[in-house]
Amino acid sequence: MTNRVIKFGQLDLTIDGQMLDINDKAPNFKGKLEDLSDYDFYNNEKGKVKIISAVPSLDTSVCELQTFLLSKNEENFPEDFSVITISNDLPFAQKRFEKEKDISKVKLVSDYLYEDFAKKYSLFINELKLINRAIFVVDKDNVIRHVEYLKQNTELPDVEKALDIALNLTKTN
Repeated sequence: MTNRVIKFGQLDLTIDGQMLDINDKAPNFKGKLEDLSDYDFYNNEKGKVKIISAVPSLDTSVCELQTFLLSKNEENFPEDFSVITISNDLPFAQKRFEKEKDISKVKLVSDYLYEDFAKKYSLFINELKLINRAIFVVDKDNVIRHVEYLKQNTELPDVEKALDIALNLTKTN
């Protein structure tokens, strides 16, 4: 199995698995929603262009900023477009965050129970059992059209680039 080293601040940590790339099929995954019901990526987002925003925890300033940047224009999102922020936070904490930050269209999904997303997308930080920061754009056929894995968790992905790519896909599909 492939193993790579990432940074979490000053710490060197490891992640197993092969990174996904453009034109790869985005793996299906399941998580938990704020009401503790199961979330199924393929079923819940069928027929939509998707941004998957992977963050370790919404209780950190960088994760909060990444989520804010994706949600700041959510009232203008087309119907066939979805933004999913996935973290290891408990669904209760995600629900509180959503309410406090007045987020309505960005879906918050928890990977705390299954760790399915983190492992299938090669983002599971072995030593911390957290998700490594990343962003993916997935088209309506579940093909990855943009991916950015971060080597340093204290840095932000290029959110504007992901939004531009995703919103352009809604116009062409």
